[in-house]
Amino acid sequence: MDGTATTDDPIAIFEAWMAEAAASEPNDPNAVCLATAAPDGLPSARMVLLKGIDSRGFVFYTNLESRKGGELAANPQAALCFHWKTLARSVRVEGAVEQVSDADADAYYASRARTSRLGAWASKQSRPLESRFALEKAVAEYGLRYAVGEIPRPPHWSGFRVLPRRIELWRDMPFRLHERRVFHRDGSGWRLEMLYP
Repeated sequence: MDGTATTDDPIAIFEAWMAEAAASEPNDPNAVCLATAAPDGLPSARMVLLKGIDSRGFVFYTNLESRKGGELAANPQAALCFHWKTLARSVRVEGAVEQVSDADADAYYASRARTSRLGAWASKQSRPLESRFALEKAVAEYGLRYAVGEIPRPPHWSGFRVLPRRIELWRDMPFRLHERRVFHRDGSGWRLEMLYP
């Protein structure tokens, strides 16, 4: 596939591009830069992993008490930027953010490796860490606490869904005459416009 899909559904195009990236990117094709806004209005960006995509939006998981969790609680708007170097493509997403359901968070949490689940309990994400030993000790303590049976999802750990109102699909083209297709949410569908590179 050369990325020229003619569908009017940007989510379907994104899913096709993601499948191609999964086959060509050496690491983490689902890595995405998440941008939020701090209470003072300054932008804040970091890499997260996309863990779900459906007709409603793009899902990632985090500690709700982290910096991004606090920023999204105060201002539930975000932007995502995917870049796949091997495909010379990028996707930008902008929209409101909602927390995923407890059932969705529980299901994804249960799919994680045991040590990752313990880490969700042990990490005070985004807060100062006195030493690496303190983190490893906390993981070991939770390992003892949950030595038998399931490890429940911490109440401070869940996911967010970015509900796209704008999706831009960018493809590298010769002589920097790139292709930029922007889809705007329009009721239950999408309106397409082309942008100059």
